[in-house]
Amino acid sequence: MANKVYTDQLPGRTLVVDGEEFLFFSGTSYLGIPVNEAFRNCVLEGMARYGTNYSSSRNSNLQLRVFGEVEEYLARYTGAEAAFTMSSGYLAGQALVQTLQGSGHFIYAPNTHPALWRSTADGVIGDYDAWVGPMLQQVNTAKEAHIILVCNSLDPLKARNHGFSWLSALPTDKQITLIVDDSHGFGVTGEDGSGMFAQLKVRLQPNVRLVVASSMGKALGIPAGVVLGDKALIDRLRHSHYFAGASPSIPAYLYAFLQCEPVFRGAREKLFANIAYFLDHLERPEQFSYFERYPVFGVREHRLAAYLHEHGVIISSFRYPTPADDPITRIIRG
Repeated sequence: MANKVYTDQLPGRTLVVDGEEFLFFSGTSYLGIPVNEAFRNCVLEGMARYGTNYSSSRNSNLQLRVFGEVEEYLARYTGAEAAFTMSSGYLAGQALVQTLQGSGHFIYAPNTHPALWRSTADGVIGDYDAWVGPMLQQVNTAKEAHIILVCNSLDPLKARNHGFSWLSALPTDKQITLIVDDSHGFGVTGEDGSGMFAQLKVRLQPNVRLVVASSMGKALGIPAGVVLGDKALIDRLRHSHYFAGASPSIPAYLYAFLQCEPVFRGAREKLFANIAYFLDHLERPEQFSYFERYPVFGVREHRLAAYLHEHGVIISSFRYPTPADDPITRIIRG
């Protein structure tokens, strides 16, 4: 595991540390949007129109159209019936699970992001594949009429695609809500980067309600979060105290998001070309875990991080989820 690096510079393809330049293969800015000049120009246009922040409630008597325009666009883009935005993915996730609290029996997959926890008791560490069998048994034998399953769309730490082959084994005689955190896929996976919603929706039985929660701050570089689902649920979220009491997303960034569809598309094409180049030149691919067209490569030999650091390359390597746990070492190819 490499030593911590401190800098005053936002990293792009390279990073300067104490006067020394490094290649940078870390972070979750999968499309490089925060340092994309066209995107930053759109943000400046948005700030000229809306200012640096909107310090008010979404329930205010003054309504900015950009919020509704973005939510309508997100619904069309992903194939959801409706969309709901907040100032972060964490806050969006909390608004969702706390609103559903008490309406059903929650079952959490291992390593689900804390944004979807109702309390620290929901934080389960373990192997996702080993969880599936007992989960299906628990769903089938549960006395509760409404089951709420919560999981991630993929594992960005170990670079594994979950696949969701178990969806067909869910019972059809119970009401089931499937909540999926797609923060590390949204903007990269799915058609035109639209994430998992449409892919999962077509595979579900009528008794399963799909809800996708996601940060927009990773691949898309937007400081906001989104919940995608049916109109009835989204309307319920809009009537929650989270919607009224929390500051909304920064309008300038939402404006930039609407203007920058070609920027995101070009960045994705470049990302996929970079991934293909990396794989073509990788001499020992068996030393890494990865899946198709995803920019994270899990590293099995943790000493590689320190070796690469000595040779001018910084990759991701840190102990997770606590300082006492084993290190997670990855190469993020943007």
